[in-house]
Order: sequence, then structure tokens, then C-alpha cells
Amino acid sequence: MKSFSNVGWKTVGTGFSRVQNSSTSLLRLDLLDHSAIEKALDNIIPNVVVHCAANRFPDSCTSDPVSAAAFNTEATRCLAKECNQRGIILIYISTDYVFSGKRGEAPYKPSDPTNPTNIYGKTKADGEQAVLEETGGIRDGHSNRSLGIILRIPLLYGHCEENDPSKSAVHSLIDTIWKAQSLKEGDAKLRVDNYALRYPTATEDVGRVCVDIAKLYTQDKNEAQNLPSILHFSSETCYTKYGMVKLFAEDILGLPIDNIEQWDPTQDEEASDGTVRPYDSHLDTQVLKDIGISVATQDFIGWW
Repeated sequence: MKSFSNVGWKTVGTGFSRVQNSSTSLLRLDLLDHSAIEKALDNIIPNVVVHCAANRFPDSCTSDPVSAAAFNTEATRCLAKECNQRGIILIYISTDYVFSGKRGEAPYKPSDPTNPTNIYGKTKADGEQAVLEETGGIRDGHSNRSLGIILRIPLLYGHCEENDPSKSAVHSLIDTIWKAQSLKEGDAKLRVDNYALRYPTATEDVGRVCVDIAKLYTQDKNEAQNLPSILHFSSETCYTKYGMVKLFAEDILGLPIDNIEQWDPTQDEEASDGTVRPYDSHLDTQVLKDIGISVATQDFIGWW
């Protein structure tokens, strides 16, 4: 919302669990309420919808795959269908977890086949397919493909509302560092993943890219038919989560990490949550460059 508002777009933001009262600037909207979505689109009459909402917690998706599919796939299909019928451009925020992340496969191009390793990735990949199916018809004699755009992104960091670190997989690492300081001798050390490679990307940068996509795809709808439907955006800076913890503790906070140990879930026979994370699902951003959109990102250390 801020990224679009800052460059003069009229914006309406929506939320559900975090929209607590009528004084908020956000519209309370239930993603699973089909009629409410129709009503909101007809009342607002947007040119572009950026669809960010999802169950984005892999373990939660594993434990309740039916609910995950309802949020990540079927609600997306509904929104794509309604946007398509009204000629509204939909930007669907997806994830690098649609890929397997096996060693030697990355970086992934938008044209590479998806092969998710967990329920979260599968429901998001299915959501992508729903967008392509629902926006792939013919409208006014032209291919409708450009009305549905998929933007895959990696691990995100940014400002957290209400100082709640659970809202961000990166902020929660700082919380882990502070918890480690209060452990007593004999307490079990805290474990942090030192296996999966991650490419943390600032939410402000993703917002700017969404604005640039919206500008480009709304300038000339006929020309937009020739633009790609699947795009990748990512930082090029690579860390494991343990690497980020080490960076935060030693270079920024000045705190010891003696009570935090490196963890490789692939070597842990006791790891039983059933959620397999990709090893390296780095995204190739060349297609964004090819259509003239900057892939510059903020400096990770500098931001913190």
C-alpha cells in the first residue's frame, strides 16, 4: 500500500485477523468469503489487485493441508476468476518454495517446471495454476493472459507491525538470540537451521517491483499481451538462518551465541514435523530485467 500510495496511486488495503476495529485504514475482508470478494471488487473497481494473503507457514500447511489448500489455492482461484471477469489485472504473490531446491538446480527460471517438496509449496503452485487457468481465456478478441501475473519471491524481511517477531521469519531470529541470553547452564541449546540457503529480500523492494509491474502492464493492455505471466524477484545475498543469527549477534547486537547451535534437519532423525525445506531455491531475475524493471535490492546488513 505504501509503495503504491507514495507514487500517487489510489489504494485500498484489505486484511482480516489484523483488522481489529472500524477505525483502521484497512478494509476487513475474509479471503474465504466469495460474495464479500465480489462485493469489494464491485465497490472499489480497481485497475490492479495485488494478492498477498495466504497461509505462509510451512509447518501449519503440513499439519492442516485442507485449510492450506482453501486459503492458498481455492481462494486464489476465486479472486482470479472475479478479477478476470471484470478486466482487472491480478498480481499474485507466490514463493520460491514452488521449486524442489535440490542441489545443483538453482537458480530457477520462470519457465522451469515446479516441483514443491512440501504442502505449502504445493498449494502455492496450485494457486499459480489457478491464476493461469482463470485468466487464460479470450476477452474482447485478445488473449487475456496478461491479466494474471505471478510474482515469485523468497524469504522476506521488513518492518513488523505491533513489534511481533512471529510475523517475520527473519525477525524471529533476533528473538532467538535474545532468548539464548537467558538460558542457564545445563539448559538445552537453541537450534537454528544451517542447511537451507536463503536470499532475504526487503518488503519495500518487493513493493516497488509490484508498482513497476502494475505501471508496465497497465500502460497498454494490447502490448501487455506480449509480456510474460511469470516473474521472479530476489536479492542475490545468500545466508543460512544460522548465518543470519551469527551476523546479527556478532556484527550488530554484540551478543554471544554460545547457547545457539547449528542444525541440519536432513541429518536429524528426530525431526518429525514432516515439512521438507528446499536446500537452494534461488530465483533467476533475468526476465524482470528483460522487461525493463530494476532488480536492485537494499543492502541486508545496512537495513538492519
